[in-house]
Amino acid sequence: MPRESLITQEGLDKLTEELQVLRTVKRKDVAERIKVAREFGDISENSEYDDAKNEQAMLEQRIARLEQRVRRAKVIDPGLVDTTVVSVGVCVHVKDESSGKSRKFRIVGSTEADPAQDRLSNESPIGKALIGQKRGDIVSVEVPRGPARTLKITKIEAA
Repeated sequence: MPRESLITQEGLDKLTEELQVLRTVKRKDVAERIKVAREFGDISENSEYDDAKNEQAMLEQRIARLEQRVRRAKVIDPGLVDTTVVSVGVCVHVKDESSGKSRKFRIVGSTEADPAQDRLSNESPIGKALIGQKRGDIVSVEVPRGPARTLKITKIEAA
């Protein structure tokens, strides 16, 4: 049985929208490329046909992965998010104890993670360390690059 994947409604909507575009628009585009490539003649030596068939295979693989993500998605109800502890679906404000810099992270499921947008997965090193912690707690986080970071949770709010 595949494990559940926590996701916000916004994240699920993006996945289903992408899936719909791939199933309709992209499939038609690839089918048209294959049709045109077949018209060039002998498909055994037709690089356009090979390219189109490879694109079709990658497209179908992407569709299958997205379908699996949607099937195992468990949507987080924003009305039920507890803001007394860090959990998926909250925004957490932290202060780096060594640098004094403050940051705000949104804790999301792994399918929505985007560190560049300060959207951290609950499975990332920082996300794992913050989950279950309360306002005022100080957390030491082992990061892949560099020394461990010490973060103080200054605020937890609904995302």
